[in-house]
Amino acid sequence: MSAKQGLIMGLSWGVAGVALIGLVVFAANGSVFQVGTGDANNNANPTVIPSQQQPTAVQPTPEPAGDISKIPPVTDADYIRGAKNAKITMIEYSDFQCPFCSRHKPTLDKVLADYDGQVRLIYRHFPLTSIHPQAQKSAEASECAGEQGKFWEMHDELFANQTDLAIESLKRYARNISGINGSQFDQCLDSGKYASKINQQAAEAQAGGITGTPGTFVGSELVKGAYPYDTFKQIIDAMLQ
Repeated sequence: MSAKQGLIMGLSWGVAGVALIGLVVFAANGSVFQVGTGDANNNANPTVIPSQQQPTAVQPTPEPAGDISKIPPVTDADYIRGAKNAKITMIEYSDFQCPFCSRHKPTLDKVLADYDGQVRLIYRHFPLTSIHPQAQKSAEASECAGEQGKFWEMHDELFANQTDLAIESLKRYARNISGINGSQFDQCLDSGKYASKINQQAAEAQAGGITGTPGTFVGSELVKGAYPYDTFKQIIDAMLQ
């Protein structure tokens, strides 16, 4: 082997030695370059870089509970279905254009039938005009029928024809009810005679903690939504014990 070849071989072994030492150091300190660690099953749990931390979750504001003290007491001016002196009072705030209110009606009808003489239903207005543009005039139509002693007949007619609550249709429904003076009804509806009463009841509903329709107080307990019959049965049975 010439002197030149020996020099080249020596340099090669030297480079190899330095590389080996570097590999050992890297293996001993490799965690310095890791962004996370693994468990025994090699499931990565990456360390969160501070600048990429997720924002703190904001807890949703709970819906207000029902407050029956903010709801006006029942008077002779209210529309009552069932025994007027019943032990249990249900006060329903509703919207004639609301599909859930329409589904809610058979439930309340069954409650009145099953607890005949023990439960009464009071209907009050809460038209959600931002999403139900025909709800306000429909509520006024029920009041115009009510001044002629036909509130509940109009109530049932409106829910039965919920898909068509145009003004002319409301006037036609009134004429389907025996005993209503059509001209008087039309004048009442066109004048907006009961608009302020309906708006006042809607404000009362909100003050009482009702945020949507239907909202039904059973005694002092507020049921928010069109819950099944068994929900009402459970509440009523507890009240009757």
